[in-house]
Amino acid sequence: MSTVLSEIVRHKRTEIVAAKQRVPEIQLRRRIESAPPVRDFHGALASGRPGLIAEVKKASPSAGIIRADFEPVAVAQAYEAAGAQCLSVLTDERFFQGHLDFLQQIRSQVSLPVMRKEFILDPYQILESRAAGADCVLLIAECVSANELSDLHQFADELGMQALVELYDDVNLQRVLDTGTRLVGINNRDLRTFVTSLNHTFDLMFRIPPDRLLVSESGIRSHDDIRRLSAAGVGGVLVGESLMRQSDIGAAVQQLMHGKPQ
Repeated sequence: MSTVLSEIVRHKRTEIVAAKQRVPEIQLRRRIESAPPVRDFHGALASGRPGLIAEVKKASPSAGIIRADFEPVAVAQAYEAAGAQCLSVLTDERFFQGHLDFLQQIRSQVSLPVMRKEFILDPYQILESRAAGADCVLLIAECVSANELSDLHQFADELGMQALVELYDDVNLQRVLDTGTRLVGINNRDLRTFVTSLNHTFDLMFRIPPDRLLVSESGIRSHDDIRRLSAAGVGGVLVGESLMRQSDIGAAVQQLMHGKPQ
């Protein structure tokens, strides 16, 4: 049975083929030579408890357009001014109306570490990410095999980058841990159905070793959610839609993380 995730992955493979023809790998490697130094994503996130990865996101398959007046750099700067520890930038064009250029533009205008949020299936995309200035990449266990997941994580490490390795299905937890990642994400949204439950983090987190920084992703909408996650020992949260819908993004960050504007 076809799912949203399988459709995204199928389309992504055709995108990767076209991208390789448009910009050969050798060109990306040349660009990397002049890319800005990598910022410490893990270190920045660990400085907050929980640390906030604030997401720059225009749309999604489940929600449609989230923010019509979408100015990615302005959004990123508002997040930074409001105290976010890290940024996540959606770069998928077909399903989320993102673009890799958004990441490059943002990375040049903020001092926070920036993660490329993408459906990464091929080492070529890791090269693209580093050439654009990304400090970290998202890897999704449900999108690739165990060997591919490990190889992608290793390649990101070789380029000096970090990787947030995400899972939804608990059967994928061990292969996520086997990559050696210090950043483990539990996605509360099933990418096959887009059904979301914050309890998914609480159901799985007891199996995450204490030496990994656990990030809860999706479905985080209120300060009460933050308090529950913080009390349980979650080290980071990734929040996009609930912030991107607000007219005053800075005030929304303060309300979410502290319970009141500051």
